Amino acid sequence: MKLILCFGVILMLTACAGGDRGLRDLRANGGGPDEFGVLPVGALVLPNDVTNLPTPTPGQSNRTDPRPNADAVAVLGGNPNALIPNGIPAGDGALVTAASRNGVDPTIRQTLASEDAAFRTRQSRFGFIRGRDRYFSAYARQALDAYSELQRFRNAGVATPSAPPQ
Repeated sequence: MKLILCFGVILMLTACAGGDRGLRDLRANGGGPDEFGVLPVGALVLPNDVTNLPTPTPGQSNRTDPRPNADAVAVLGGNPNALIPNGIPAGDGALVTAASRNGVDPTIRQTLASEDAAFRTRQSRFGFIRGRDRYFSAYARQALDAYSELQRFRNAGVATPSAPPQ
C-alpha cells in the first residue's frame, strides 16, 4: 500500500512539472537563426545631386528602414506621411493632448513594470514552487466580463453598434 501511495505522489508531482507558457514564451527554442532578426530593407538609391545630401539624424529612421504600415497605406493608394505627423498618429492628437495636460512622467513604463511585478509577487502563493506564469490568475479579480458590461451599457441606453448581436 505504501508503495502505491509513494508511486501516486511521484506521479502527481511529475504531472505538475513544466507547464505550458504558450504564446507568452517569446524565447527562441532552437539554435538556428532568429527569423525575426533578419529584416528586409529598402534598396539603396544614389541621389542625382550628391552635393546636397540630407544631414544624418543619429538614432532616427532613414530611407531604407522598413515601414510596413506606411508601405501598406502607399500600396492601397493612401498617403503614408499622414500616418505619423510629429510622432503622434493623426487620429490620436486630441487624446494625447488631453492625457498630457497635467504633465508626462518619462519613467512611467519602468514604474508600471515594477509595480506590476510587485503586485504579481504578492498575489502568487507558492508560485515559485509551481513554476508557471501566474499573470492571468493574479489579475482575475480585475478582469471585466465583456458581455455583462455590454448588457450594462445597453440597459443604460448607450448605442453599441460594433458589439455582436444578442
